[in-house]
Amino acid sequence: MTTHIGVYPGTFDPLTLGHMDIIRRALALVDRLVIGVTTNPSKSPMFTLDERLAMVRRETAGLGDGQIEVVAFDSLLIHFARAQGASLIVRGLRAVADFEYEYQMAGMNQQLDSAIETVFLMADVALQPIASRLVKEIALYGGEIGRFVPPAVATDVIARVDRLRAPGGVQR
Repeated sequence: MTTHIGVYPGTFDPLTLGHMDIIRRALALVDRLVIGVTTNPSKSPMFTLDERLAMVRRETAGLGDGQIEVVAFDSLLIHFARAQGASLIVRGLRAVADFEYEYQMAGMNQQLDSAIETVFLMADVALQPIASRLVKEIALYGGEIGRFVPPAVATDVIARVDRLRAPGGVQR
């Protein structure tokens, strides 16, 4: 019997309800889901890699009956997927704007390893507008983020914003 392993990569800075929706739905497609938490040189993360790993582990702890593993990576996605024994890369789509980039990335990954398929999952309609970047921006300007992220993540984000605003904190 073949074990189907999927990789769901992202920066998860912070983890949103949209991410959680994709994770729950991806679990139905694979025997094991590896959530790859990565760095992205083009993004300025609010949380360190270790903090993001802990956040994702905490929020997914009750899901999947042992199907989920959360792993850091800093390499080409296709190399990471191959190292995990994955046959599937899971990517979430929110809008048409996401599709163009994701389509191009899927095509490049297929050129690099045609044995690993990319599967696109649409976020729940109510969650489609949610983006980590926007959650951080709303929080930085004092807006309410509780309907976009899990409760403990909202607490983490608000605490980080408070530290950034404190005397001697980093101003953005």
